[in-house]
Amino acid sequence: MDDARIPAQVLSRYRDLADQPHRRFGTGLDNRTFRVEGRGGPVIVQRLHPVFAGTVNEDIEAVTAHLSSKGLVTPRPVRCDDGALWVEGADERPWRALSCIEGESFDRILSPAHAREAGRLVARFHLAVADLAHTYRHVRVGVHDTAKHLAGLRRALQDHPGHRLHGEVAALAARLFAEAERLPDLSRMPARHAHGDLKISNVLFREDRAVCLVDLDTLGLMSWPLEMGDALRSWCNSNGEDVHEATVDSAIFEAALEGYGEIARPAAFPSREEALALVDGLATICLELAARFLADALAETYFGFDASRFPARGEHNLLRGRGQWALFQSVARARPELEASVLRALGR
Repeated sequence: MDDARIPAQVLSRYRDLADQPHRRFGTGLDNRTFRVEGRGGPVIVQRLHPVFAGTVNEDIEAVTAHLSSKGLVTPRPVRCDDGALWVEGADERPWRALSCIEGESFDRILSPAHAREAGRLVARFHLAVADLAHTYRHVRVGVHDTAKHLAGLRRALQDHPGHRLHGEVAALAARLFAEAERLPDLSRMPARHAHGDLKISNVLFREDRAVCLVDLDTLGLMSWPLEMGDALRSWCNSNGEDVHEATVDSAIFEAALEGYGEIARPAAFPSREEALALVDGLATICLELAARFLADALAETYFGFDASRFPARGEHNLLRGRGQWALFQSVARARPELEASVLRALGR
C-alpha cells in the first residue's frame, strides 16, 4: 500500500471525494490521516489504527450528533454514498471520512491563558454530554485500570529477569509499588461520558479561542478525576514525556481549572467529591503511565522509539518511566497548592 495515497476504491465510495487531490495531514501516531480537497470543501479521511474497529464510528456519530444539537463545533462523520459510516480497506482495516474543522493544534500548552481557554472548552464538552443516552459499541477495556497496569509491570519483571535494564527498572518499580498502595481507589467514582484522551494536541484553536475537540476514537465512560487527571498530566508538564525530570506547572494547573470552573461551576459540575479527588486522579495517571513505560522497557514492545537518541526501545521507555515518576513526585510536593487551586476553581 502507498502510505502517501488513499486507495481509489476507498475514495470511490464518496461521490464528492472520488479522484480528488489529497495529502497526508497532521502528526498523529494512531490513525493515518489525509486532507482531501472535496468538491464541496475539505474533508478528513483516515485509515484507523488496528486497535479501533469500524464500530467506533457509530459512537462518534452518536456523540457528535448530540454535541451539534447543543451548539458545539465538532467534526461529524461523512457517510458513504450508500449511507455507510466507514469503508473496509483491502487489508480489512476501516477507513472513514470526517468533516474538516479548520484550526490549529499545539503539542504543548503555550501559556496560562492558553490553558484557561482549553479548560473552558473541555467544560463545555462535559456539560454537553452529561445528558447523553448512548451505549458505546467500541469499549477500551481497562484503559485506566491502574491495578491491571501495575500487574503488567510485575509480570514484566518476572518474565524478563535477564534483561539488560532489569536492575534499574526493578529499583524504580519498588518505589512505584509502595506509592501505589497509598493512592485511593477511584473506580468508585461515577462513570461519565468522557473524551478519553485530552492531550492538548486534541484541542483545536482558532485566533486564541479553543473551538473543538478532535481525535474522538477514545470516547467512552470514565471517572471525571481520571479524565481530567490525564488532561492535566499532559497540559501541566511542558517538558513532555521524553525527559528524565518532569515537573507540574502549578500556574498552568490553576489557569486550566479557572477556565473549566468558569463554565462548569454554575451548573454545579462536577460533584464536590469528584473535584476533591482530582489531584489523586492526576497522581494516579502519572503512576499508571510510569508503570506502563517501565513494563515496555523490559518487553520492548512500544510501537516506536527515537533511534537518534536511544540504542533501543528499552532505553527510551525507561526514560519515559523515569519522567512520569518524576512528575508523580512533583505532584506530591505541590499537592497543597494544587488542592487549593481545585477548591478555588471548583469548590462549593
